[in-house]
Amino acid sequence: MKRSLRAIAAAGLLAAGSIVAVALGGNASADTQICEQYGSTVIQNRYVVQNNRWGTTAQQCINVTSTGFEITTQQGSSPTNGAPVSYPSIFAGCHYTNCSPGTNLPIQVSQISSATSSIAYKYVSGATYNASYDIWLDPTPKRDGVNQMEIMIWLNRQGPIQPIGSPVGTATIDGRSWEVWRGSNGSNNVISYLAPSAISSANLNLLAFINDTRNRGAITSSWYLTSIQAGFEPWQGGAGLGVTSFSASVNGGGSTPPPTTTPPPSSPPPSNAACTVKYTPASVWNNGFTADVTITNRGSSTINGWNLTYNLPTGQQVTNAWNATVTQSGSAVSARNVSFNGSIAPGGTANFGYQGTLSGAYSSPTSFSLNGVACSRA
Repeated sequence: MKRSLRAIAAAGLLAAGSIVAVALGGNASADTQICEQYGSTVIQNRYVVQNNRWGTTAQQCINVTSTGFEITTQQGSSPTNGAPVSYPSIFAGCHYTNCSPGTNLPIQVSQISSATSSIAYKYVSGATYNASYDIWLDPTPKRDGVNQMEIMIWLNRQGPIQPIGSPVGTATIDGRSWEVWRGSNGSNNVISYLAPSAISSANLNLLAFINDTRNRGAITSSWYLTSIQAGFEPWQGGAGLGVTSFSASVNGGGSTPPPTTTPPPSSPPPSNAACTVKYTPASVWNNGFTADVTITNRGSSTINGWNLTYNLPTGQQVTNAWNATVTQSGSAVSARNVSFNGSIAPGGTANFGYQGTLSGAYSSPTSFSLNGVACSRA
């Protein structure tokens, strides 16, 4: 997904001396060199390998084999406090209308019974890069453009680079401890799982990462998994980096897993309440916190467009948000829907969350109003 100049690919601009696989198609039966900016080819008749050079005009070339790829030329570079130059990768699913053969993606999260992947990387020294496994999700079965949610699994980090946003805690998944970061790049929300040391090969339980992201309030089970991708984000250097093997399997027939958060109270909300609000502090540390908020429509008609207002306790200041536009004036907070979650059917919910700074002891807000009508606490 990491591109912003799709029109360049459509124009077919080639670097000098490029050998190009058929873009958005092509099946590699032997080693194939790709230098075209968004050039791609198919391997094993089920995965797409893409050059995906989007952050530089300098040439990048990859050599595609029957099991993966290797970066052979990397002439671009980028400051380490900015975006990388590219994301050469192998993927299953749909990426900017380029769908891998026979894929069952997009698939609704609630329908996934298992999602696993095996990956092996080849690393080099002297370059600045990450080895990143990307999981893309969206509220709709989207096959084109940027998705709303990106899960990044950082299996290796070299150089002074860091995930988007700020650290919000840790998670234990696949028997490993991961440092969790959360933020937004301006186009989509990102949750990153950073390995404490380099991992050269792994068998990943992708559904476990998806469920952890869901339990943090970033997505719901009604969202769709659209693609899974493994590759590299180079900032400086990178020739010789490679994915030597890759496999992925997503199976349907699942059901929504039980939430791991605190269950709702045993007594139902008052029958005259138009809405209920569940406010959960997902993570709290010495000078910051994250909060997940769920709004439930208890009325008999659909809510079209919502604005949740409340006051944050003294010492709390919102810094960034996801799935809502959150503004703060003094202690007063206003959280408005974004384009994809403005409608809440009777009995339905809307979820959003944010990160903030903290001074002093943590406490949660106590009262909420939705479009000017008081809500009950769930």
